[in-house]
Amino acid sequence: MLSDHEQNLLEQMERALYAEDPKFADSLRKSRRGGMNRKSFLLGVGGVIVGLAVLVGGVATQIIPLGLIGFFGMLAGAFLCYRSFGKGEEAEAEGSGEAAKPTAPSGGGKDSGGFMDRLEERWQQRKDRGQY
Repeated sequence: MLSDHEQNLLEQMERALYAEDPKFADSLRKSRRGGMNRKSFLLGVGGVIVGLAVLVGGVATQIIPLGLIGFFGMLAGAFLCYRSFGKGEEAEAEGSGEAAKPTAPSGGGKDSGGFMDRLEERWQQRKDRGQY
């Protein structure tokens, strides 16, 4: 468990990251949620199973086009399973336009460039005062 001081520092870092690059911060938040579209996932699993059955049938009967159809069916099912993780959240963010909204950087009123520039500036100030 984090102490109160550590939690405050983490929240400050989160706010600074969100102010610097809101699109990247949104993508990190989405990946933490780990949402999954269950219907799409089950459809993909079904596609893999049916594709496998068709592939085996094509190999057993030595009908090459049937085996190819089964193989591509398996591929499509696997791709659908892969896309089922986090797809709904991305579509919501793109549709509402929230991810593309720029936000003003938070700070002391002075826009010094970027987050790393501000950190470097603070480090330089501490170094000049002998507090490193």
